[in-house]
Amino acid sequence: MTRDAIPATSETPPHQRPTTNDQRRGEYVASDSSRVALLGFGTVGQSVARILCSGEVPQVRLTHIFNRNVEQKRVDWVPASVCWTDSADEILASDTDIVIEVVGGIHPAFEWAKAALLGGKSVVTANKQLMAHHGTELIDLARSRGLEVRFEASVAGGIPVLRALQEGLAGDRLVEVRGILNGTCAYILSRMQSDAISFADALIEAQRAGYAEADPSEDVDGADAAAKLAIIAAVGLRRPVRVADIVTKSIRPIEPVDFEYARELGCTIRQIARASAEDSGAVFATVRPALVPLSSAFGRIEGSQNLVTVRGIFGGETSFSGSGAGGSPTAVAVVSDVLSVAARGDAGPADAPRTAFHQVSGDFVAPHYVRFTVNDKPGILSQITAAYAKFGINIEGVLQLPKFRKDRLPFVTTLEECPESVLDRALAEVARSDYHVQPPLALPIFS
Repeated sequence: MTRDAIPATSETPPHQRPTTNDQRRGEYVASDSSRVALLGFGTVGQSVARILCSGEVPQVRLTHIFNRNVEQKRVDWVPASVCWTDSADEILASDTDIVIEVVGGIHPAFEWAKAALLGGKSVVTANKQLMAHHGTELIDLARSRGLEVRFEASVAGGIPVLRALQEGLAGDRLVEVRGILNGTCAYILSRMQSDAISFADALIEAQRAGYAEADPSEDVDGADAAAKLAIIAAVGLRRPVRVADIVTKSIRPIEPVDFEYARELGCTIRQIARASAEDSGAVFATVRPALVPLSSAFGRIEGSQNLVTVRGIFGGETSFSGSGAGGSPTAVAVVSDVLSVAARGDAGPADAPRTAFHQVSGDFVAPHYVRFTVNDKPGILSQITAAYAKFGINIEGVLQLPKFRKDRLPFVTTLEECPESVLDRALAEVARSDYHVQPPLALPIFS
């Protein structure tokens, strides 16, 4: 018999058994504890295991740990009763009730999560890429088998934002979400702002502090935040989108001078993930660096903190902030999901929509900051203003700090509201001139 044909076990798992009124209130019976297997024993996996082995959560019992390097990672604080294995198949064939996936990546995480559901096991994951790309399929499969998929830890690990969107704001219709969703970018931009250091130097600091990977591309180029935004759009806006359709822009071109000019405007720079439900049925979705007011909640975020703000048609704006990553905050979110599955209270954030993917628009209308770096000579500003006028773009102001060399002079134009697509065409025309030392940098100004 193939694994896809494995029938549900005849013994009803604890999280599928009827619960008493006391159990619904959270007074669990230890003898009915759910059996939990852990796929992955890295930073998050070890933090999850520590909580499960602490004695503080008697309603669940850790029975298996998967790790590719079992002998190297085996630790003495895990009870001897726990089975260590380097075979995921062993865990998938076991009698566990809940599988925790913290391996990361899309493959083989997707195949393992699917096999767990087909084998009668609910799944808890911290894997944003897995849920952003295959979440709808896994949730539908879980529903069809009376199981659950929970993924609170996949977005802003230390903030219970998905549960809040699904439960606490269930009475509202959410139409927009904005967030600082990537701790690496938050840390880098915060350091560039506070100490006037380059992107390269701030990245090295982030790597030494453990906030950035050796290859930081997924973080600094926006893919990480885009995956999280896709999950929030599905859960909060009820409009699933493909991650690949979300328009992303990197923070790499940001320089210390941009923070100087931003400060002149009463702003700073943050990587902002933003999605809104359009009247047409489409979704506007983008991840990019943007100017935000220093006095705003986004401008006040420091270090690797995360922030999510949602807007509903009835309740207005609601914000959530806290630690977005790290072993312990993410582990708390994972274990909270495990306890919810064990209690079998309600579907929570796993109740994502089963609709088709929505069309994504990345174009938007906003005021803009445009920084040029030029080899200065007469007539440059007149050429730029002529290009703006040709495309119907109005200039709000021009900023030029006096301390820079003429052969590498940075100056800024601030623009009134205009579509980004129109601005792109104007800048493409301007960029053909030979006075540019580097390409113009355009950033939206978000209020």
